[in-house]
Amino acid sequence: MRTWCGSLRLKDEGKRVLLRGWVQRVRDLGGVVFVDLRDRSGVVQLVGDRLRNVRPEWVLEVKGKVREREAKNSELPTGEVEVEVEEFRVLNTSRTPPFPVNDVIEASEEVRLRYRYIDLRRPRMQRNFLLRHRMALAVRNYLDSQGFWEIETPILTKSTPEGARDFLVPSRNYPGRFYALPQSPQLFKQILMISGFERYFQFARCFRDEDLRADRQPEFTQIDLEMSFAQERDVMEVAEGILRQSFSRAGIEIPSTIPVLSYTQAMEKYGTDAPDLRIPYEIKNLSRFPSGSNRIVASALEKGGKFLGMKIPGGLSRKQIETLEREIKSMGAAGILFLKRGDGGFSGSLRGDESWRGKIAEELGLEMRDGAIFMAGKGVEKFMGYLRKRVAEIKGVELKGFSPVWVVDFPLFELDEDGKISSNHHPFTSPREEDIEILEAEPLKVRARAYDLVVNGVEIGGGSIRIHRAELQRKILKILGVEEERFSFLLQALEHGAPPHGGIAFGFDRMVMMAAGEQSIRDVIAFPKTTSALCLLTGAPSSVDPAQLRELKIKIIS
Repeated sequence: MRTWCGSLRLKDEGKRVLLRGWVQRVRDLGGVVFVDLRDRSGVVQLVGDRLRNVRPEWVLEVKGKVREREAKNSELPTGEVEVEVEEFRVLNTSRTPPFPVNDVIEASEEVRLRYRYIDLRRPRMQRNFLLRHRMALAVRNYLDSQGFWEIETPILTKSTPEGARDFLVPSRNYPGRFYALPQSPQLFKQILMISGFERYFQFARCFRDEDLRADRQPEFTQIDLEMSFAQERDVMEVAEGILRQSFSRAGIEIPSTIPVLSYTQAMEKYGTDAPDLRIPYEIKNLSRFPSGSNRIVASALEKGGKFLGMKIPGGLSRKQIETLEREIKSMGAAGILFLKRGDGGFSGSLRGDESWRGKIAEELGLEMRDGAIFMAGKGVEKFMGYLRKRVAEIKGVELKGFSPVWVVDFPLFELDEDGKISSNHHPFTSPREEDIEILEAEPLKVRARAYDLVVNGVEIGGGSIRIHRAELQRKILKILGVEEERFSFLLQALEHGAPPHGGIAFGFDRMVMMAAGEQSIRDVIAFPKTTSALCLLTGAPSSVDPAQLRELKIKIIS
């Protein structure tokens, strides 16, 4: 029976073992040869002069006897023992790898992705995927204990507007017609609730042909779940259980109580709907302190804008403020104002009489040598949110631990780039009951029964209570300008006893990335695409045989 390399300890001394793995390193000391043999469990040292001709990344089968090492290696779990080789067999040889199989790597990401099978042999990557497996297992076991059933939904489905472009798949049997790869299982999981399954989940593969971003993938995995007869708190409690159970596999403890912020509170206090609560700065709305002595602030308030400020203990240097001003202007902002409290009173570009500036300083809690930055105008929240993060970087604030927060009561609708009403989340999100009466008259004021789970400034899960009445769904589609025919199957299903239901979806790749302490989701996805959506390993996307295109009745127009 095979023994795992990384399992051997001093208690195994004298035991005869059968090992299989890859050669990590060869050290020929003349009279004796040492070889480090690696499998996914770890590395163990082999000793024997017959190993002299083996090379790194060759695949070996070894029979030998475990003995205590003379020169022990405290950095290895197996560092107290070695295996004296009695027999060995070369199962395969290897070319010289493009980079060493260890965690100190200097190869570019392009080279790593091109030779992904080598990159995945590295101990760090194998640890990531072991963690991914254990987190997935924890989620499955937890949801099973909560009465959820794992059910698969189709990969080939119908193209529907859900916020991103679909990947289309041409149908050979129905020329000119197309399937779409699912952006999410949203409609199918709602139909499963109508079907009476009550609690569903799956690890769903999702596909979105989005504009490229540094850390997004065109295909990804989400933990998808739906519950019948559920209110917001029901879904949120299950979601918190998923977070705690999965992160515990990485030794990470999630706080027992997760705070809840409304969308409005999050934007006003933190300048973003995905706040990192570890950053110790808070934005304050100072609009109740109008000033005729400051033209910029007075003008902004007269035009319906806001006056926002943020305390910075110890202040910033003039050079640091100038850097932030350049950055914020490059983003389209008018600029920033600043104030500093010193021995001689107040200084800075926030002009105004001393009484007014004193009230501002008191509201922000400015002490001697503290500073503050300000912005005034419409839509300045997002700029202040950016400044909040940048100031933390400049001040060298050490961000430790995991700080989750729920953000709720999002706007149901928003205006797109063309000024048309669109869904903030998706068209199947239920509005707040008390806002339904203004749905047609003031749609942009309607709040959604939606909730996002944010950890350290990263949204890892989002969901909502769904619309379960056909007449309300029709009304929402009409406001969005979407033809009913596109969702006729859903509307028909809603007319057949649809229960109230809601759910949530977690970005599983993102969760594993955070739990593993990685900076890129590509380090927790086995075969990721590049930032330009290319698979360097296989060369996809690629051209296809013209005969395939003729069979599909497709013509490429250049």
